[in-house]
Amino acid sequence: MPATLTSTEERRRLALDAAAVAIRAADGGDRFGGYASVFNSRTAIGNPLRWGFYEEIAPGAFSKTLDEGDARMLIDHDSYYVVSRMSAGTLALSEDDKGLLVDSALDEELSYVRDLKANLRNGNITGMSFGFYVIKDEWNSETLEVEGADPVEVDVRVIREVRLVEVSAVTFPAYPETEAELKAVARALDRRGDYAAIEAAARHRPELLDLVHIDREPGESTRGTQEPAEPAVSTQPTGLPISMRMNALAARYGLKR
Repeated sequence: MPATLTSTEERRRLALDAAAVAIRAADGGDRFGGYASVFNSRTAIGNPLRWGFYEEIAPGAFSKTLDEGDARMLIDHDSYYVVSRMSAGTLALSEDDKGLLVDSALDEELSYVRDLKANLRNGNITGMSFGFYVIKDEWNSETLEVEGADPVEVDVRVIREVRLVEVSAVTFPAYPETEAELKAVARALDRRGDYAAIEAAARHRPELLDLVHIDREPGESTRGTQEPAEPAVSTQPTGLPISMRMNALAARYGLKR
């Protein structure tokens, strides 16, 4: 039975200091500049020692999508608050040695653009983010030395190519350990499609089983580079064996199986 690889939009965030956001004066009005993503910077998604992983964006991950796409700049990922757009000539996105560089016009005829400038000045907007679909990624395991404990095997995801949807100025630059973070891990596990990895994470957070909805043969992995299908319509788990759910719940609550 052929595997169906689902793809859901993912988002990653960057704190304001790392994003190096600034408003500069230019011919034709002020412009917004900063980084939506930084290359080769390892970020913890979830708790990598138990149910999450580490992630890096590889240089060149945006090259193809910048040539072919039509990304927008938004505020807090809300499509109502469109600040600029590549095809309109008001948004320039490029890769440099550091990461994904954003250069956006700021049209003050838009009230929310005036608000954006004020919120940046007052410190209310505290980061940048980007929304994307993964086209190519790699998963590897590394041994991490933990002070006062045994070494731990952690998963590391390297994203090689993305399809960029939008970049955003955001109010919250990092995930707390909440449902939003669980969803970020679940989306990556969807893409990975590795039953063993899902079960390992679910031993610590069984809630992940309600968020993952892959449809593939047990044991089949996506450690290679595969093209994603269109985003799945259903949000209900499919193809997840009941034994996986029972094992995860038993491990979480210390029950014997």
